[in-house]
Amino acid sequence: SIKMDLLHSNGVLIIQHLQRDYRAYQDFLNFMSHVGDPRNIFSIYFPLWFQLNQVVGTKMIWVAVIGDWFNLIFKWILFGHRPYWWVQETMIYPNQSSPCLEQFPITCETGPGSPSGHAMGSSCVWYVMVTAALSYTVRWKDKSAVTLHRLTWSFLWSIFWIIQISVCISRVFIATHFPHQVVLGVFAGILVAEAFEHTPAIQTASLRMYIKTNLFLFVFALGFYLSLKLLDIDLLWSVPKAKKWCANPDWINIDTTPFAGLVRNLGALFGLGLGINSEMFITSCKGKNSCKISFRVLCIAASLATLQLYNFVKIPTHTEYLFYILSFCKSAAMPLTVVALVPYCVHSLMRTTEKKLN
Repeated sequence: SIKMDLLHSNGVLIIQHLQRDYRAYQDFLNFMSHVGDPRNIFSIYFPLWFQLNQVVGTKMIWVAVIGDWFNLIFKWILFGHRPYWWVQETMIYPNQSSPCLEQFPITCETGPGSPSGHAMGSSCVWYVMVTAALSYTVRWKDKSAVTLHRLTWSFLWSIFWIIQISVCISRVFIATHFPHQVVLGVFAGILVAEAFEHTPAIQTASLRMYIKTNLFLFVFALGFYLSLKLLDIDLLWSVPKAKKWCANPDWINIDTTPFAGLVRNLGALFGLGLGINSEMFITSCKGKNSCKISFRVLCIAASLATLQLYNFVKIPTHTEYLFYILSFCKSAAMPLTVVALVPYCVHSLMRTTEKKLN
């Protein structure tokens, strides 16, 4: 439509302005794009928060998974283009003089562009973290404490918006999103996170509930995809565009395809359910050691160190279905490690040490 072309062309002008005038901040903006990467939720934010507060950690995974699932559905419905291929195919520029947008190794996302998954994932998870931190200060009653709560409230929400704006600018700077796509992503993420502020049932969900939720999310997404395919609507239309217009074929990664994100999130949710409902979790995180600061610090350090090792596990990409299966298993192993395996090992080590001292 004419309105959408106008929105896109104005977005291109903003991208050109950022790439020209903010070149000195390129490294910082690329870093902020990595900060907004939804995969950091499972490898950094979740291990930290789960060991500090299991309620917040559990909510974080649910918010991240459901938020990313909605992001996928919205992408399939909205058919949003990405700047780096849109400028090559649009007919609104005269004499084939399309603007030149610089690309980077993290530019060539293969899914549709609206709403931004990085912006949505970042906003929903940081919303959970900020509200969790403020829940501790809201209980303070005396005057000085109320003043401190207000200052803390202002500080944390300022940090929240600084991070979200930085992530949004970074995604626009690398020409992988238009401005309206990142703004939509931020507010969609906040809505998802706010919805889970009023969903306490996830804290007591059984393994059966986790499995049912996983099946529903997968069947709905697959059914939606197949239904539209029967109507001759290809929801993977963006993949060939990305391959065609990416400046470097090596920058194309199967891990950015729509189904890769779906499988990764379903694996993480299943791993969380498996871990929370395991005997190892009950023995370690519900035992007397769970209240000790030393136990939590050791669990955080061991979890972060162990999860970094998963980065060295490279999943073969030559067979697509094998990639999805192994990606699911790897994603499930990460929360299972944080929730059950690491705490159980730390608990066993502490118990052995106590017996020796006695």
